[in-house]
Amino acid sequence: MGFAALIVYQDFRERAVLWVLFPIIAFTLLSLHLYHSDWRIVLYFSLTNVLLVSGMLLVLFLYSKHIMKKEFLNVSFGLGDVLFLYAFALGFPTVTFLILCVSALLFSLLLFTFLKPLQKTGTVPLAGLMSLFLIGIHIATFLPFVPSLYQF
Repeated sequence: MGFAALIVYQDFRERAVLWVLFPIIAFTLLSLHLYHSDWRIVLYFSLTNVLLVSGMLLVLFLYSKHIMKKEFLNVSFGLGDVLFLYAFALGFPTVTFLILCVSALLFSLLLFTFLKPLQKTGTVPLAGLMSLFLIGIHIATFLPFVPSLYQF
């Protein structure tokens, strides 16, 4: 998860993340998923998760365009955030993904609320905050009482 730490650092420091980190994170998460499950199950879950992310992004796009009257990409939502969500979608069974995605978004909202006075810009480093959450989740899985992320 060293690459996730690099995403956290770059997103907080520059509000821009090197694009090559997202395929690396996607490959790492997909590899972990494949290690724990059969490839047919992983394919099914990954496609389901990608469809869910696409639907969520479509709703955000329509809200941004028609309600907020703003551009979507790099104004309302960053390209890095989009790429991170798709990478994140490849790494977990659907139920686990939904729980982790909602939890990561809530974590990002709460942490940004507290960090906002320290920030120079008003934009949310969503990919960085979600990467921080992902690092925490993967560290927590080493604790004996935490269930496997891949059992659902």
